[in-house]
Amino acid sequence: MENWSRPRRILYKRHLSSEERFVGQSDEDQNTDHEICTITSEGGTSASRSGSDEEETLTVDYVLETIGFGKFHWKLSFVTGFAWMGEAMEMMILTILGPQLRCEWRLPSYKVALIISVVFLFSAISCPGWGRVYDMYGRRVGLIMSMCWTLFYGLLSAFAPTYSWFLFLQGLVGFGLGGIPQTVTLYSEFLPIKKRGTYIMMMTLFWSGGGVFEVLLALWIMPTLGWRWLLIVSTLPLAIFICFCFWLPESPRFDLLTGNAEKAMATLQRVAKDNGKAMPPGKVTAHTQKDRGQIKDLLSPQYWRMTILLWFLWLSIAFSYYGIILLTTELLQTGDSCGTIKGADLDPTCNLECNYLTSADYKSLLWTTFAEVPGIFAVLWIMERIGRRKTMALCLFIFSLLILPLYACIGRVALTICIFIARAFIIGVFQVVYIYTPEVFPTENRALAMGTCSMMSKLGSLVSPFVSEVMLRKSKYLSLSVYCGCTLLAGFLPLMLPLETLGRGLQESSLNKEAGVQMTTTTSQTDGRSNKIGQ
Repeated sequence: MENWSRPRRILYKRHLSSEERFVGQSDEDQNTDHEICTITSEGGTSASRSGSDEEETLTVDYVLETIGFGKFHWKLSFVTGFAWMGEAMEMMILTILGPQLRCEWRLPSYKVALIISVVFLFSAISCPGWGRVYDMYGRRVGLIMSMCWTLFYGLLSAFAPTYSWFLFLQGLVGFGLGGIPQTVTLYSEFLPIKKRGTYIMMMTLFWSGGGVFEVLLALWIMPTLGWRWLLIVSTLPLAIFICFCFWLPESPRFDLLTGNAEKAMATLQRVAKDNGKAMPPGKVTAHTQKDRGQIKDLLSPQYWRMTILLWFLWLSIAFSYYGIILLTTELLQTGDSCGTIKGADLDPTCNLECNYLTSADYKSLLWTTFAEVPGIFAVLWIMERIGRRKTMALCLFIFSLLILPLYACIGRVALTICIFIARAFIIGVFQVVYIYTPEVFPTENRALAMGTCSMMSKLGSLVSPFVSEVMLRKSKYLSLSVYCGCTLLAGFLPLMLPLETLGRGLQESSLNKEAGVQMTTTTSQTDGRSNKIGQ
């Protein structure tokens, strides 16, 4: 009886590494590598009849860290990877179809640019909505809905009889594509803390692989079957995902936030069984929160600075990424960059010059697209050593420098090499920001944060075709200057972000911090188990 009324002292080892720093904390706030933290809990609760009988409360981070990366995660990587691959192919095909549709439907440059822009416009409109669906109804439900939508209208686009119909159907494809970037949200919520960035970067090989596969398909299908069959075959990864989506589990973090602790526990047990590991003793506790996916939370005093900086960063990166992709086909068609862009001397009102992509163009496009693969490995190596923020800044500065040789008089080989290296770094920074964003927002609005950031990226992508297609035909140097200046200025944004997330656990809820228990849930990353405190 005496022990029941005595305050309990709970000791645990706290590892003060970068994963345990929260929003608003600077690196200087951490003075030691390890310290023993003591938390006094008022005794007398009915839940703790004795120290030996008390069941330990587990965090998702600790369970996933104990289970490790195994068979379950490999299967999850492949299933979600096909979603990632499908989006990449739908985006890449826009670059390939531009010259073909200009010839077949006798389109001026602004109409070709409009095809690409309408996809990004509808995608930007849908991104926040999809984010709210993911936060309100679940990651699994949202991803399956967006994939089915994209597959349906992607197939219908192949049967478009006119330019107007094609434009409309591609807009609906873009609407579905707005939900697919949330693949990263679902995937990241199943990963252990250690090397989480590595696993996400490795999954983006599906994205780069999708781009390479699309170019190979175009090289094979376009000269024989035509662009309509290319559109049909390009939906194959989307169809594969839908065939295997029944296997896809819901995020245990989302289940906990909706009060479904039993389902979350069952999912974690499933992960442990597939990985051949034993579940740690104890149970996870739900933190029910109904006000999920609220835009006002992203602009709260705690997050507004992070949100605004990430919005501009996503916009700048996407603008430059799709810009270099679209510039590739346009610059390669010049043959020699000493010459003028084909069609530049024509009256803009009757700019109908037709130039099909040649076999040499496809091969150069293949090489520059393949650059994303070594780029991912190079940026991954850098990121694990200097962190997310510095890596993004470094990649953006290098990309802006690689634009400069394109001003000069260089041939196809030198042009291909410059674009190859530039693509490697811009895809690297794109994937790092995909890793960083889910790490700095809590589960309750993580998908909405990704959705709004994706919306900003689509807005940047929407403007990019008019710079790379229309402006380029008037002034090559002006077009290149826009991209160079944009990435140069954007390079300073990551350095202004208030938090480095290398090795940091995912925050479950912003309420944790307000209730003063976020420390105990996060410190379980290394020592793991935490008792119920303050309940």
